[in-house]
Amino acid sequence: PPSQRFQGACDVTPHVPLTAAMAASVGSALGLVSVASPFVRVTRASQNRTRRRAVDRTARAKAVAEPPSLKNQVTNSPITMWEGTKRLQTQVVEVGAGTTCIRSLDWDRDRFDIEFGLEKGTTYNSFVIKGGEKIALVDASHEKFKQLYIDTLSGVVDPKDIDYIVCSHTEPDHSGCIGPILELAPNATVVGSKVCLKFLEDLVQKPFKQQAVKGGDVIDLGGGHQLKFIMAPNLHWPDTMFSYDPATQLMYTCDAFGSHLCSEDVFDTSLEQVMPHYRFYYECLMKPNARSVLTALRKCEAESADYIGICNGHGPLLFNNVDTLVGGYKKWSEDALEKAKATTAVFYTSDYGFSDRLSQSVARGLTKAEVEVVMMDMKTADTQELIEAVGRANGIVLLAPPTSGPAHDALAAILGSCNKKQKIVIAESYGGADEPVDTLAVRFAGLGLQEVVPALRVKNNPTEGVYQLFEESGTDLGQVLTKKDTLKAMKSAMSPDVARALGRVSGGLYIVTAAQNDATSAMVASWVAQASFEPLGFTVAIAKDRAIESLMQVGDKFVLNCLPENGFEPIMKHFLIRFPPGADRFEGVEWAPASCGAPILKQATAYMECTVTSRMEAADHWIVYSEVTDGKVFKDEKTATHHRKVASYY
Repeated sequence: PPSQRFQGACDVTPHVPLTAAMAASVGSALGLVSVASPFVRVTRASQNRTRRRAVDRTARAKAVAEPPSLKNQVTNSPITMWEGTKRLQTQVVEVGAGTTCIRSLDWDRDRFDIEFGLEKGTTYNSFVIKGGEKIALVDASHEKFKQLYIDTLSGVVDPKDIDYIVCSHTEPDHSGCIGPILELAPNATVVGSKVCLKFLEDLVQKPFKQQAVKGGDVIDLGGGHQLKFIMAPNLHWPDTMFSYDPATQLMYTCDAFGSHLCSEDVFDTSLEQVMPHYRFYYECLMKPNARSVLTALRKCEAESADYIGICNGHGPLLFNNVDTLVGGYKKWSEDALEKAKATTAVFYTSDYGFSDRLSQSVARGLTKAEVEVVMMDMKTADTQELIEAVGRANGIVLLAPPTSGPAHDALAAILGSCNKKQKIVIAESYGGADEPVDTLAVRFAGLGLQEVVPALRVKNNPTEGVYQLFEESGTDLGQVLTKKDTLKAMKSAMSPDVARALGRVSGGLYIVTAAQNDATSAMVASWVAQASFEPLGFTVAIAKDRAIESLMQVGDKFVLNCLPENGFEPIMKHFLIRFPPGADRFEGVEWAPASCGAPILKQATAYMECTVTSRMEAADHWIVYSEVTDGKVFKDEKTATHHRKVASYY
């Protein structure tokens, strides 16, 4: 709860002890450590390499990345309120020679793009670099921080002395204050990729001095601060770039390597605290761009960006666990591409309606079904890129472009490259001038493409329920594309004798329910086991492509409903139905809300209200460990049991 997270303007979020379950979660997620976990293998050679790199990096980083010595230099502003209930605060700290970080702390933000919930709020990080001759501001803040941010910035540097404003990408949470800053710094030159500057012109709506840069370009600020730019498109917008400063060996990455975690701890001091948020952020925003992640990392190496610290745009800066956390991006992306059973091209229009955010939701659903995603911005991609993306794809997702302009012109290349074996999902962008989805559906049907779900429509600003609809549609498309390979893999996973033996492991029958605002979900579960006495806790295994998985992240709350031994069949059969995306799973079911909002089923013999505290990755499932916070027995009746003949099916 917010009252526990933040009790005063200067309180620091309490350190949470590393439990075995949490340690296993961190270790198995990265594949780097083993805590009595059968899912992790580490070679002695890899351990030695990691140890050597850690020693070298620690020695090189000592002058820069020593958070304890910087602790007393952190300055927090008073808290201001936004919309009456949301606490905003800024934080200033020196992170390197001539380099100051300004963090905008959004303590109570509970929703961000496609992630259903933000348990710990988020931050927007920007940086002032004072070179020997020039001063640069790297990124800014969300518009809601306008006056607070400008006041804080003015305490670090007189805005009129700023020579460069480096815009890593133009999403409003990082560029929303650039317009007001330019009014105070009229001589500043805005630096960004060509695509970035075009987007920013539309955002600022006023002329400004600008300099487009390419990969490898350098701006010399003097005193050794020579900002080198590395193009990193699709992380997670098409205009994204990194900036590397050899004077401090810090790399500025904006969204990449971030996390939605708001605390007064500037740095990644506690790996077990950061990891769940860091991994969920990756899964939502970066995994759909796994190939782009690996490309960006290769570019960093090619440009000799020997960074010892990552100055990201959200959450704690990465100074203490750089190898582990950046290594996580590399490993997770390599694993995603290696496991991919199909490829889908997702076509969207950047900076138009909700096209980009909704496309990310579909992409998130696709990756849950082990499908490689190729994100293509119809506004900026050239014709050959569009044609190649369609040609390689087994599936296509099209967010309706506006009825005119470059994105609309790109439709011809997409339509001309399709083939009748491909599956398609068509959706509205809610941009105000969408190409009608019915017209698009007819055109693609005429080419022989089959729609996996009816065209997705958006009638108002997207809510959690709408984002859930889009994610589930992506998962449905992914399951259709991978069904044959998935069944084959399940059958070949173990010998028939082993499958029959493991099938003798029985479990109870439960319905897991979850709700976040207007997003609800449920599933039948039998892989449930008590895991601790103090606190009372248990684990439940959830397949990665389950719709409910997005509602069971660390900090989320849900209800475990125990089905009775007698008469459980009707309610179980109801929840075994394959629901279409966005369908109300509780229609026709009697239930009452728990304190967390998740449904308590009338047919249940007992229920437990639970909070997710850690997750461990296990091949095709997540093992979710939760603490029980409330519960009640309704009927003095045993819980139904589930017996199988083979273990290769539920």
